[in-house]
Amino acid sequence: MAQTQTPHVIVTGGAGYIGAHACKVLKARGITPVTFDNLSTGWRDAVKFGPFEQGDLLDRARLDQVFAAYTPVAVMHFAALSQVSDSMADPGRYWRENTLGALNLIEATVAANCPHFIFSSTCATYGETDQTLTEDTPQEPINAYGGSKLAIEGMLRDFGARHDLQSVIFRYFNVAGADPQAEVGERHDPETHLIPLMLEAIAGRRPALTIHGTDYPTPDGTCIRDYVHVMDLAEAHVLGLHWLQQGRGSAAFNLGSGSGFSVREVVEASRAVTNMAVPVTEGARRAGDAGRLVSGSDRAARDLGWQPHRSSLPQMIADAWRWHQGAGWRD
Repeated sequence: MAQTQTPHVIVTGGAGYIGAHACKVLKARGITPVTFDNLSTGWRDAVKFGPFEQGDLLDRARLDQVFAAYTPVAVMHFAALSQVSDSMADPGRYWRENTLGALNLIEATVAANCPHFIFSSTCATYGETDQTLTEDTPQEPINAYGGSKLAIEGMLRDFGARHDLQSVIFRYFNVAGADPQAEVGERHDPETHLIPLMLEAIAGRRPALTIHGTDYPTPDGTCIRDYVHVMDLAEAHVLGLHWLQQGRGSAAFNLGSGSGFSVREVVEASRAVTNMAVPVTEGARRAGDAGRLVSGSDRAARDLGWQPHRSSLPQMIADAWRWHQGAGWRD
């Protein structure tokens, strides 16, 4: 008896942190993820769950080749430059690579008659506000990273209206943790995210964690962020795919735990989880950083049935620490 071919989903940025976790969850659900990545920030050895196609989003011909080879049922678009401070220093690069790359990808998706598009957006599209953030909060980004992501959201709305491309937009808060089996984890070069920086400092791989800004209008003066486990985030993307396949139309969802923690609170939680001291120094604010970003939405829970089961701060730190103690320290 001939085997039934599993459906394919193109995962841009599948060699990166979030994309690799999404690939793992897709494979577990009987879907073949096809990683499309230029390896500028991703890692070839993170591609473990399906085929790898090297290419750049600015190369439309290469995108067309991959769509023709796999006839995907959907696209999950994770690939992007994502550092706020870098986007302030070099906004042109962010507008060019994020926005033009996404336009190429969206046009290739439409040309291939692929009906469904799931987009990795960000809470940075909301900008600076003291309010808890819902999907109806005005989007007024304060950096080129958030601006480029907001522009892509607009593209998806326009292409949906003209070409009936159905999309789910996920606006992430701070992603943390690693998969419980420690097959993939968070690895950037250079590293810029709080929890892996802290774990590297604990393990002696860097002299100390620098707290950037201690004079924000928050209870302890440090930035407050909403953290969500990367596996919970990956699960949401599969639910988003099901939403589209059920014909429920385009939608946008915040993905956060609904709890905000300051940098100092995360430092204390890391000390408690690892039972090791966290060496800390204090530095100036970074350009483009908002003082507080916390989700106040239950739309993903209500409409998608999404529940962030692993998104307690101790669990995220423990999973990240397990990965960092193993493969995470590989040079």
